[in-house]
Amino acid sequence: MNSTSKNLPTNPVEIDRIIEMAWEDRTPFEAIFFQFGLSESKVIELMRRELKASSFRLWRKRVNEGVSQKHAKLREPSINRFRCARQRTISNNKISKR
Repeated sequence: MNSTSKNLPTNPVEIDRIIEMAWEDRTPFEAIFFQFGLSESKVIELMRRELKASSFRLWRKRVNEGVSQKHAKLREPSINRFRCARQRTISNNKISKR
């Protein structure tokens, strides 16, 4: 493992969930940090490591174009949550147990 991969999860279930959350438009980076302790730069690093190069480029383009609402501070004020009401039943997400 190289030094840039330090502190990235190795559990396949966690990695899959982080990737899923990163692809979801409604889930901001702050939610990923809250649940997994990964900063935006670490999420980008994980996505770069785990995705095919073309998939990573598509994801970065989507996040940076504003189609996605990945940054909570840039969202419309009317969007005040980062999970679907059904999320707990779908994924057993730790956040939804609040």
